[in-house]
Amino acid sequence: MKKYVVEFIGTFFFVLTIVMTVNGGAGIMAPLAIGCALMIMVYAGGHISGGHYNPAVTLAVFLRGKCPASDVAPYMASQIAGAAVAALVAAIMLSVLTDTAPTPKEISVVPALIAEFLGTFALAYVVLNTATAKGTEGNSFYGLAIGFTVVVCAYAMGGVSGGAFNPAIAVGISVAEMSSWSNIWVLWLADFAGGAAAAYTFLFVNGKE
Repeated sequence: MKKYVVEFIGTFFFVLTIVMTVNGGAGIMAPLAIGCALMIMVYAGGHISGGHYNPAVTLAVFLRGKCPASDVAPYMASQIAGAAVAALVAAIMLSVLTDTAPTPKEISVVPALIAEFLGTFALAYVVLNTATAKGTEGNSFYGLAIGFTVVVCAYAMGGVSGGAFNPAIAVGISVAEMSSWSNIWVLWLADFAGGAAAAYTFLFVNGKE
């Protein structure tokens, strides 16, 4: 249960940062704040739950062999719940600002599929290689690498798809009305596919450790 609580808390503050910075006027600095939020939460909870905060990462870690099957569904449920609650809490705080009402983002399906797949692949690939590989075991940089992968991908591809790279974030930004609910199948399909592809690539490159 402690692991699931940590996944809820980490995802909550990650998504809270996304909604508050994007809708609160952080502008071009928003991706930096978002990546730092993930980095902080990874360092805070990584020793307890692994610090996934992302169902696609949980899938990747499971396929890589470092997450028990019994944890997969509870992890994903905790992450999605944390994202949804964060969006609702952010809405309460943002209600005092009159000029930040979000406009749901519409996306072009094929470019968004590509962007979300590549961003999630990159994120899961970095997680697996910095936080689960024997060659990098015990390092102190994994949180920084993971957080700044999100920064890079958000700046590079966020304008195409909204920059979720995470099925839980897809739910959070939909609840927050930053993305249309009609987009969510695109985000989920690409994100889970990217996580799975990263896991199989990791296994191919690293072999069975």
